[in-house]
Amino acid sequence: MAHLTDKVFKLLEVIMAASLAAMVAMVFGNAVLRKLSDYDLVLFGGGIPVSEELSRIIFVWLTFVGAVVVARQNAHLGVETLVARFGTRGRTISMVISDVFVVICCAVFFWGTWRQAPIHMDNTAPITGMSMIWVYGFGFFASFGIGLMSITRIFRALTGRLDPVELRQFAGEYDEDLTHSPKGHLE
Repeated sequence: MAHLTDKVFKLLEVIMAASLAAMVAMVFGNAVLRKLSDYDLVLFGGGIPVSEELSRIIFVWLTFVGAVVVARQNAHLGVETLVARFGTRGRTISMVISDVFVVICCAVFFWGTWRQAPIHMDNTAPITGMSMIWVYGFGFFASFGIGLMSITRIFRALTGRLDPVELRQFAGEYDEDLTHSPKGHLE
């Protein structure tokens, strides 16, 4: 199961890199085409309108996929100054409380996306004509992915199977000579 999870997250990282490359190519390409049209060299009508819209959509996808990947690595913003002062028990309690709030936020986000989905299915993007559920529906992916990881971590904390290194990460303690493993733990 762990190998499958590692492969899924590696695929998500590849998707993020490809998305970023596609965005750069589309935005840079449009900028070049516009600049060339200033010198009376008009190619593709001075720009490719679909690339502007697609780059915005891909940016949304990149953001939500990145949020899930970063959640797995325990790298979202946190207030570590207080938690770093706690011992193991205090850190565990803080992590569980934090993850409970994350799960609540994910549930609200999922429910809001669910409620808005019928509206977005009928709306289409002006240039590509694609359903806007492809933009706003990514809330399902992000809320489910982050929520599932938080629930899993709560379960591991409550059953005593939380990796001590992961708890140190939560408190902002990173060893410089150690690298992240695919599981989000330091080795």
